Amino acid sequence: MSQATLSSTHIPRLLEGERVYLRPFEQSDVDTYFPGLFNSETRRLTGTQNSFTRAQVERYVENAAQDDSRLMLLIALQETDQVIGDIVLMDMHSKNRSAHLRIAIDNAEHQGKGYGSEAMLLLLDYGYGICNLHRIELEVYAFNERAIRTYEKLGFQREGISRDVLFYNHQYHDAIRMSMLEDEYRERYCVDQT
Repeated sequence: MSQATLSSTHIPRLLEGERVYLRPFEQSDVDTYFPGLFNSETRRLTGTQNSFTRAQVERYVENAAQDDSRLMLLIALQETDQVIGDIVLMDMHSKNRSAHLRIAIDNAEHQGKGYGSEAMLLLLDYGYGICNLHRIELEVYAFNERAIRTYEKLGFQREGISRDVLFYNHQYHDAIRMSMLEDEYRERYCVDQT
């Protein structure tokens, strides 16, 4: 297909699942992404304490695109192309073959429907199968019980607790550190090809 036949608004899909796909950020996405940073429930679940300007978000997206230790993608619905959140592999360390995973589904209407699990499985497969990672870890605040259950269902193992790591809404909260190793992922999700 020639470049002339491609739509100028076409954004490539990096990873595709049944109901969601993951794609890179574009500068035009800042208009959609920026208001989500002020969703009170998302801010609580992610422990976001700072406020951001649109210019700061633009710089953040641009800097993330230049950072080889980070893969930041938007989560979009297959059916409507609506962006419902973002997911990031960050702090990728080539010698240790490790990374940290972060995910946020922006709106309550899209939470609890399995979209986040599907997005995580797409990125885990990419992390272990393409980026050659050995260990992917995450942290989740102890009050986010739904996320903890989801991560455990996906195969993440609890490793420890960071006590009183977040001060939010007049209280200190613990964070639970979890991880999955490549052999644990493959044992659970990869079909033997022999």
